[in-house]
Amino acid sequence: MRKPVIIVHGGAGKVSEELAKRGLEGCIKALDSAWKILSSGGSALDAVEEAVRIMEDFPWLNAGLGSNLNMEGFVEMDAFIMDGSRLRAGAVAAVRRIKNPVKLARLVMEKTKHILLVGEGAERFATSMGIELIDPKSLITEYQLNRWKREKEKIKANSLGDTVGAVALDIHGNLAVAVSTGGIFMKLPGRVGDTPLIGAGGYADNEYGAASATGLGEAAMRVLLSKTVVDLIANGFDAQSAAKEAIRILERRTGGWCGVIVVDKEGNIGIYHNTPIMRFAYRTPDEFGSGINYMKLKSK
Repeated sequence: MRKPVIIVHGGAGKVSEELAKRGLEGCIKALDSAWKILSSGGSALDAVEEAVRIMEDFPWLNAGLGSNLNMEGFVEMDAFIMDGSRLRAGAVAAVRRIKNPVKLARLVMEKTKHILLVGEGAERFATSMGIELIDPKSLITEYQLNRWKREKEKIKANSLGDTVGAVALDIHGNLAVAVSTGGIFMKLPGRVGDTPLIGAGGYADNEYGAASATGLGEAAMRVLLSKTVVDLIANGFDAQSAAKEAIRILERRTGGWCGVIVVDKEGNIGIYHNTPIMRFAYRTPDEFGSGINYMKLKSK
């Protein structure tokens, strides 16, 4: 029987110190709720879904309620979940009327033969599964609306996006990952980033490890960042070294900025980023940690 482990992140990007601290509160809240599942013998899959759901409901993180607004002033969200035991995955992209996209992503995984559903098709599927569609305006917070009004005359489509994510190992040795995001601020309508793409925004494989990525999605997609982390573990890297090397590969090949969290099959944790900040929290039976890493890390 394995010792359960969970690590969550609230995004790696460019935000003020005040917003970083508020976001960290959401990470810790998510961690506490998910830990109750893991510590009582629950599954890694349930734990990561719960962690991301909590962060989607937290208004100071870029997922669900409080997501970044696109250039037309509305929210479009992506989410992903993966079960490392059988490499099952589910994802949704560009949804506007779903309160908790991570829940819908899990239904895609468990109730369909597909991995990714997008836009109106994803929302029709949600209705068929009994998920109530909400008014898209209910996801817009005062902070995000005011921010959009200030910036709507500028093109900000190259800004970093703060994704939220969770990676867990349960007592049965199963690994899982879940990820959710509102995408980059002032993005073009219809833009989809790395979050819902298997191997880019997240990846889980019981034989090696699981990882979640955050940051500039276009860069993460180019190197399949999360799968790269897991592949490095498969090739003998420890969890921390794999996270660090994957970010170095991403920066060298794309010039992009991202962060990753990882748990290997033995329960070892890794976290690394080359962005100005990254918010995180983790827990094991023996240890709890959380923080905001302000270091801007550069590849050598």
